[in-house]
Amino acid sequence: MRIEAGVATHVGQVRSGNEDAYLLDPPLYAVADGMGGHRGGEVASQLALTTIAESFRKGAVPFAEQVQAANRAVFDRSGADRAVAGMGTTLTAAVIRGDLAHLVHVGDSRAYLLRAGSLRQLTDDHTLVNRMVKAGEITPAEAEVHPHRNVLVRALGTEPDVPLDEQDVGLLDGDRLLLCSDGLTGMLTEEQIQAILGSTDGAPQEAADRLVLAANRAGGVDNITVVVLDVLPDDGTEQDEVVAATAASGADATLVAEEDPVRPARTPEARRRRWRVAMIAGIVIVALGAAFTGARALIDTRWYVGVADGRVAIYQGIPADVFGFQLSHVVEETEISAPAAEALPLWASLAGGINVDSRADADARVEQIRRDVARAARGGTGGHA
Repeated sequence: MRIEAGVATHVGQVRSGNEDAYLLDPPLYAVADGMGGHRGGEVASQLALTTIAESFRKGAVPFAEQVQAANRAVFDRSGADRAVAGMGTTLTAAVIRGDLAHLVHVGDSRAYLLRAGSLRQLTDDHTLVNRMVKAGEITPAEAEVHPHRNVLVRALGTEPDVPLDEQDVGLLDGDRLLLCSDGLTGMLTEEQIQAILGSTDGAPQEAADRLVLAANRAGGVDNITVVVLDVLPDDGTEQDEVVAATAASGADATLVAEEDPVRPARTPEARRRRWRVAMIAGIVIVALGAAFTGARALIDTRWYVGVADGRVAIYQGIPADVFGFQLSHVVEETEISAPAAEALPLWASLAGGINVDSRADADARVEQIRRDVARAARGGTGGHA
């Protein structure tokens, strides 16, 4: 068997920076989604994948131990650098050897398998709401709109050691693996993802580009990163082929693998593929232009919790600016200390803005932050579910 890969990443329609990172270093593929504000999230995801890539090439210890080393690298950096204190990152990684994919996972990025037209989620979200669903406290439908649906209960870099989910997945010719950040799954249903993956069975890069484009059209409220891996019959090549690695519309992409992957030959098919990618990128640019034109209309319908003058605040709008023009304004500034809240792992991303669906959800989120800060001040474990 051999692997053909396509990858795309995009900052989305709302965020000002891309905190996602990806790794293509055959036979290792990974997606990471950083948290802890723009700088902290970007540092966490890149540091984790760089550490894993370096360890993987040495190959002295099992892959899970390499991931634990990355966890400690992020945790140590978070403790040593106040500018990125409290940062962390998700990780969904696959090591593919022969007809077996070894998955290591933590957080709410995901891995899916498309086989014979049927899509199956391979990973389990390490989120507060997923834990509540499993405990029977809420239904899956309620989880989709829960104000804490993005709160992680497990991530790389937030603790000295982190439990990892590991599994081996047998592969068949014709299988398609998807690794993605929650910027994709938060915008598209599994039915939509399955339809896109199933309709582009001959080009993993085309599938990756279309997934990102669809997530942006659906709102693009978060960074979006996808890696599509096609399992193909062995044709005698010695290495897996990375067909393309693109950042749609010039987004802040991160390809961590330092060694250049196998480049496709400059065949007519390769030229056609590059032309398709260029066309799709152009479509994304047009879509973004239309989105920015309507940005003012979003201000009155969107809410988030952030920081104002060192305190937790409720904003109306979106946490972004266009050419220096802020797309949000403070509606209420609370008495809660922002540094005290950001010191808690669950609220480490406060400075970057925590999106909610309504003013009522914003009030509920602020109240939870108030309780967590008070609990931490009393010596409890504020911010942990």
